[in-house]
Amino acid sequence: MLVKIFCAKCIGIEAVTVTVEVDIRSGIGIHLVGLGDTAVKESLLRTVNALQSLGFSIPGKKIVINLAPADLRKNGSGYDLPIALGIIAASDQRKLPLLGEYLLMGELGLNGEVREITGALAYAEMAARQGFKGCILPVQSALEAVEFRDTSVYGIRTLDEAIRILSGEGDSSDLLVWNAPEYLHPRLGLSNQEGVAGYMDFSEIVGQEQAKRGVEIAAGGCHNVILIGSPGSGKSSLAKAMAAILPPMSQEESIQTSKIYSVAGRLHTGAGLIRQRPFRAPHYTASLPALVGGGSDTILPGEMSLAHNGVLFIDELCEAPKKMIEALRAPMEDRRVVISRLKSKVEYPASFMLVAATNPCPCGWYGEGDRCTCTPGRREAYLSKLSGPLLDRVDLQLWLKSVNPRTLVRGAASESSAQVRARVVAARAIQAERFRDEPIRVNAEMDNRMIKNYCPLDARCQDYLEKVMTRLGLSARACTRIIRLARTIADLEAAAAVTAGGGSPGLAAAGPITPAHLAEAAGYRFLDRKNLFD
Repeated sequence: MLVKIFCAKCIGIEAVTVTVEVDIRSGIGIHLVGLGDTAVKESLLRTVNALQSLGFSIPGKKIVINLAPADLRKNGSGYDLPIALGIIAASDQRKLPLLGEYLLMGELGLNGEVREITGALAYAEMAARQGFKGCILPVQSALEAVEFRDTSVYGIRTLDEAIRILSGEGDSSDLLVWNAPEYLHPRLGLSNQEGVAGYMDFSEIVGQEQAKRGVEIAAGGCHNVILIGSPGSGKSSLAKAMAAILPPMSQEESIQTSKIYSVAGRLHTGAGLIRQRPFRAPHYTASLPALVGGGSDTILPGEMSLAHNGVLFIDELCEAPKKMIEALRAPMEDRRVVISRLKSKVEYPASFMLVAATNPCPCGWYGEGDRCTCTPGRREAYLSKLSGPLLDRVDLQLWLKSVNPRTLVRGAASESSAQVRARVVAARAIQAERFRDEPIRVNAEMDNRMIKNYCPLDARCQDYLEKVMTRLGLSARACTRIIRLARTIADLEAAAAVTAGGGSPGLAAAGPITPAHLAEAAGYRFLDRKNLFD
């Protein structure tokens, strides 16, 4: 008897259908085919033991299990559950009339317990898209999809519960994930709905008002920024404070970010989607696969993709290996990561805001009086790790001086993160309305066509920009980034007026780009100057 069960496999953050075909007929042995990895091949031992522990028998015939399509490599332990149910149905030990109407994934324990798997959010989305009646997943994995109401998501703990659902006998609504104790009583588990508590507040950072302004502009348009300064000048504090001024994610952004974490197996600690923008801070000694993504059997997302729709903070950037620094270039421009292997190619989204911090020289004290002991040659060699193509992709370059002792001791009144965040949120709202018919949402993602449409420059602005490009010797990419940055500065100016008046931000509030906006934007590109250390 031939039985078909539907499960799935993740390619990147998208799931594709995998059909498990189980056929039992005269012969001997259990045969698993379909290009499975070691974890898939080992599923036979787990499945047989789980079935026997629950009182099911293994037919003394030839059992052929095919994972189709046969040319697609399958990996992981999530095929245990569909294989076990296929054997039960094909041997006619239970009637499972609903078997072909659900998407099933789960790892089996030797006692019939169903254990969590990765990628549950992508599976639930695919089940709804392809018209399945629902999906049956381990309860800890199903909790990832509690906010995905387009299909019935069942959270099970044992194989018997899956059989109860698929038999269609009686009411199984108690197994819906929305009725699970872990969802009804969040204290039983952790939540993905943290606020911004725990991050440093802007009011706690003394001085550095110009740098705070630069960080606000970066957050306002999702621009990349590099912080250069001596030890203790506040570079890391400003980077960490940025997390508290970012606007909340939209539903679309939240789903996409959560799918990345689900595929990576990092979403199991909470119920529902990630609402807080990710802040990833890998050490500068991290390996290239850890940063970009990779793996042998399963290609997992790296830190760049885990920072999607959020911040990727790299401290001591000039201490990092040259290969790691240059690996940032393509994702910063394309906003995606493509990982190629001999037999596979996976693409992950990577639209992150890079926040990098570094010292200006090996000793770290250049620009602080006569404390620097480095020669001009050593200083240039140190910052030369930041290549021209990389700096072209960084919109803001901020130099932080040590805070004046009087200011440091006596303190000074400063805006809170909540006040700065209000302006950033208003500026992002202006951009969202501006790009409502475009595939982007922030100024930093504009291409040349969009810059021409949404960033018109009058004759005065054109003359000023031409002089700046000639004086600094800027590339075409740096020129477009100055225009994008000026657009964000103009949006923040309008947002400040709107929030001060208590009104709602709108596209009408955003004024045109002026030479003053271009001047401020060009002022954040000091690393493009020649003879920086003279």
